[in-house]
Amino acid sequence: MNLWEVKRSGERAQWTVTPLVSVGPLSFGATHGEVVAALDGEKASITFGGPPEEAHFDDAGVTTYYAGGRLYCVAVDALSGPQVLLEGTALAGRAPSAVEQWAVDQARTRQLELRYTHAGDPLITEYSVILRAQRAGDIVLSRPVFLEKPCDVAWDYVPPREWQTF
Repeated sequence: MNLWEVKRSGERAQWTVTPLVSVGPLSFGATHGEVVAALDGEKASITFGGPPEEAHFDDAGVTTYYAGGRLYCVAVDALSGPQVLLEGTALAGRAPSAVEQWAVDQARTRQLELRYTHAGDPLITEYSVILRAQRAGDIVLSRPVFLEKPCDVAWDYVPPREWQTF
């Protein structure tokens, strides 16, 4: 894949999200070794810290973040990540306005709390998902970020390096 190439939905692995529990095969609270095993032994292309505080898995298209050696945050790459389904809706690699409308509809019909981060990204508290945007050449696509627990202030809970991903 080149720098801006975007996988089509049919080319992406299909993962189901269970809010506050797992993102596809990745369970919150897992160690880095357990994450590697869940990704069929894929080695992280880049890690920060030791034990890792952050790991990038290029083939899987996810970035994992750890606190105290345990997985607490998963960011799905908009260009190459798996298609993640939440309540039957695909959230990765889509127009940000489409996933924002989904969030608005979820909040309205299910009486969920919809907030916006300091960066203007929609956040559904009960699902503990932030619907970020990521550049893909001349366009932007949705980059969902899942957290192990709801947070009062996303700025304090989401790793600082994640806010630097555009």
